[in-house]
Amino acid sequence: MTKLEFNHLVNHHTVSLRSYALNFTKDSEDANDLVQDTILKAITYYNKFKEGTNLKGWLFTIMKNTFINNYRRLVKTNTLITQSEEISSANLSFSATKNSAESKFVMGDINKALAQLPQEYYVPFIRYFEGYKYHEIADMLQIPIGTVKTRIHVARGILKKYLKTYSKEILGANIL
Repeated sequence: MTKLEFNHLVNHHTVSLRSYALNFTKDSEDANDLVQDTILKAITYYNKFKEGTNLKGWLFTIMKNTFINNYRRLVKTNTLITQSEEISSANLSFSATKNSAESKFVMGDINKALAQLPQEYYVPFIRYFEGYKYHEIADMLQIPIGTVKTRIHVARGILKKYLKTYSKEILGANIL
């Protein structure tokens, strides 16, 4: 198949591509842009298309992947770039009130809670927190893997009880 024949076949699918694009974008102009990007990629990489396979499916896959990549790029850009006019008063208040002194108090309380853990729970929990896998911890301590999992689970429960005065926002992601 020549490139000209391929272009003609791709252009034959523009109506179905546009309706498929509207499902993603919910906006006519954005759908047109997505169709244009899809056709451009299809024509650019026409040599990757295997003749005899489903062209419409291939084009739809290109469109879906293009939309997902554009969306991810947009989200990443919006999270990295925040203009000063976009900063809410809640965010300003949060950043103004949070300082290293509070973090030192929190870390002090976490260290006290860790120190109160019995040794049999402390060691597996710390090893797991350091990034070791369950089986590696089991090998180090020469105990069954099920015991390692149980001790880590119990240690989390004890730490949650000691640190219940702190909310998830202060402690961060999934430490406990």
